[in-house]
Amino acid sequence: MPARILRTRTLYEGWTEILGVRLQLEDGYEVGREVEDHGNAVAVLPYDPERRTAILVKLLRPPILISEGRTDLLECPAGMIEDEEPAETARREALEETGLRLRELEHAGRVWSSPGVSTERLDLYLASYAAADRVDRGGGAAGEHENIQVIELPLAELRRLIETKQVEDLKTLALLALLMLRKPNLFVTEASVTE
Repeated sequence: MPARILRTRTLYEGWTEILGVRLQLEDGYEVGREVEDHGNAVAVLPYDPERRTAILVKLLRPPILISEGRTDLLECPAGMIEDEEPAETARREALEETGLRLRELEHAGRVWSSPGVSTERLDLYLASYAAADRVDRGGGAAGEHENIQVIELPLAELRRLIETKQVEDLKTLALLALLMLRKPNLFVTEASVTE
């Protein structure tokens, strides 16, 4: 007999929703689990193929503050899907957070962010940009108090951060790895080519 949900009830409802779920497993045994449910999201890695750079952001992440006492994390722009398609959400979040007006998006996959505890799925995108696409300073949506810091880094530096295990955000690590796999020449510096 396949596993099935016996009942679900809302334990908490706020910015996120916590569900209490009673399951019957394949062996007939019953267990209870808590599931976090706040909707689906997107993440986008904007990169400039001419200048070989990417734009990332730093912003307050309360779980990081609780766990490590740090106030920010280097990550790609991301956000919750509201009443729009995932690609439109990616464009909106990139504009709000980084000031970039993205045109072409390359859908890189749809993944579970933390399947052991959350129903959230992330649509991942790669998006090339040029300097002229920076139409605003970014920093986050007005009134949301995000205080986002916009950081443009060379892709070669981001590769070094990956190699030294300094990219701690999973969505950002996945998107950088995908870009390295698809366009490895963007991560090579001019100096290393001539050596």
